[in-house]
Formats: sequence, C-alpha cells, structure tokens
Amino acid sequence: MPKKSDRRVALPAGLVPLLTQKEIETYYGVSEWQILQWIKGGMPQEPFAGRGRRFSLAKCEAWHADNDELMDDEADVLAASV
Repeated sequence: MPKKSDRRVALPAGLVPLLTQKEIETYYGVSEWQILQWIKGGMPQEPFAGRGRRFSLAKCEAWHADNDELMDDEADVLAASV
C-alpha cells in the first residue's frame, strides 16, 4: 500500500498554495505583532472559510515592494528605540 506522502501530486498550473499567518511570520522572520501591523497597513489577505488568515506570497511580496517606505519607517523607529 502506498504511503500518504507518495500520493501527493503537484498543484495544477496557476494554483499556488496560500500561507498561514505562522508561515508568513517565518518567511519574513517577524513577530505576530508585525504581521498584524502590516495587515492594518493594507497587506492583502485571501478569503478563507476556516479560522485564521491566509496569504498569497506573491501578493504580499508585491505589497511590500509598493510599501517600502512603510517598512523603512518602522525600521527607523525600531533602531531609535534600541
């Protein structure tokens, strides 16, 4: 009998997996608080029927590219507080 891991198939072309908030935190190396601040600042979330939030990495990266000033300002505030 095949193992469950052997039954995995690649996603069809054009489909990308949505990341959880924890996965986005890990990807960017930031805290939950920082993600919540980015969400308040307009970082896009994807509709999801379950609990929690889901994010498209491509949309988040595009949002970050468009909002570099916001991230730079936050870095300046953090550096000043140290």
